[in-house]
Amino acid sequence: MPLNIERLALPGVLLLQPQVFGDERGFLMEAWNQRELDEAVGEPVRFVQDNHSRSARGVLRGLHYQLAVPQGKLVRVGTGTVFDVVVDIRRSSPTFGKHVTVELSGENKWQLWIPAGFAHGFMVLSESADLLYKATTYYDPPSDRSIVWNDPDLGIEWPDIEPLLSDKDRDAVPLAQADLYD
Repeated sequence: MPLNIERLALPGVLLLQPQVFGDERGFLMEAWNQRELDEAVGEPVRFVQDNHSRSARGVLRGLHYQLAVPQGKLVRVGTGTVFDVVVDIRRSSPTFGKHVTVELSGENKWQLWIPAGFAHGFMVLSESADLLYKATTYYDPPSDRSIVWNDPDLGIEWPDIEPLLSDKDRDAVPLAQADLYD
């Protein structure tokens, strides 16, 4: 079951569109294939942890990353719809400070490969959404960092929904003050 793979405007960030076989009974899709992902990424990818978050409409999580123990992530939405954002936070990158956005949903079944070196965030557009992601390293609390979601230097055009934020995301710093990758 081959994937359609689109390379997005940030180097290494991929949009994976799985082939879905559906009829009146439901659907079947291959959600992940080691060989196809390795080929698309250009190197072996090893996942060590699966995460699942459920959030209500308007919840905005991000922009998160781990500094000392960076994570690559394969992100998808099981149910609902999210506005997903990836920001290049590698100082040496020609696309430093740039971002891409994608609407991921249980309906379109698209997935996003986010390599280490990028911040990630999303806002829930539906009544609720289940976001599922595979991570290449274990969660490391001391390494956890956040960039404020509405940093004007990033210029992200978030949906016109009042965001529901955690204290962590409310207290996040702008990109200019963040600990970043070289």
